[in-house]
Amino acid sequence: MRAWQALTRSLDHGPAVLVSVHAVQGSGPREVGAWMALTTSGELIGTIGGGQLEFDAIAHANELLDAAVPSDEIRRYALGPSLGQCCGGVVYLRYECLDTVPAEGLRGRLAQEAEVLQVGLFGGGHVGRAIVDLLGKLPAETFWVDSRDEIFPPALPDNVRAEHSDPVQAAVRDLVPGSRVLIMSFSHAEDLDIVAACLQRQRERRDLPFIGLIGSKSKWAAFRHRLEARGFTEAEIGHVTCPIGVPGIEGKQPAVIAIAVVAQLLGG
Repeated sequence: MRAWQALTRSLDHGPAVLVSVHAVQGSGPREVGAWMALTTSGELIGTIGGGQLEFDAIAHANELLDAAVPSDEIRRYALGPSLGQCCGGVVYLRYECLDTVPAEGLRGRLAQEAEVLQVGLFGGGHVGRAIVDLLGKLPAETFWVDSRDEIFPPALPDNVRAEHSDPVQAAVRDLVPGSRVLIMSFSHAEDLDIVAACLQRQRERRDLPFIGLIGSKSKWAAFRHRLEARGFTEAEIGHVTCPIGVPGIEGKQPAVIAIAVVAQLLGG
């Protein structure tokens, strides 16, 4: 679930205070439009960053909730010694008491969430699970696929959709356009079929900006020959990234690999 959806749902149970970055002069922890909301149940949705700045903003939002009166105000915060910070900038925060707001209207106002990373993840093993755990905390939507029954954990993040597919490569046609694809099934044969299906889709539609395959350089060398035998050109095969993950991050633990891979996706 995206943050604006969580806020909309919370308004069914009571008011909330929306705190947004109205303006920034100089250096600030977040950009204009960043926001957080405090609900009557004490739930904090989103963040404006800044340590003490956010702490003070939460305290004022609580005061507004306790007052239970309509409010729409802008407060100035100098990021200096009085806040125990040394950014040197000035941040203006807008405080709005929300009661009920149409979902689409709220989504339109909180438009910075429009950039959502679309990920197609093939493989329900340890690394796949670690990647899902990370993406579950980020503005991303993950389509998670495996050919094995009962491979997915019973509880999934709200932004993850899991699907059993046999043959597994058949799910490539269901990827959202613009998806970043990660391939890490339990089988090299499956991996090869998924890569081939992605390259075929890329040939026809050109809508998969990233196709990443887990594995070593020797695995990729073998895959290149097999993909050439299937009729893919050197330029088409060059669209595949293998190995995956940002360089310089060492370690073979699933969590370490997941961090390197997700960092690569976030880097574009």
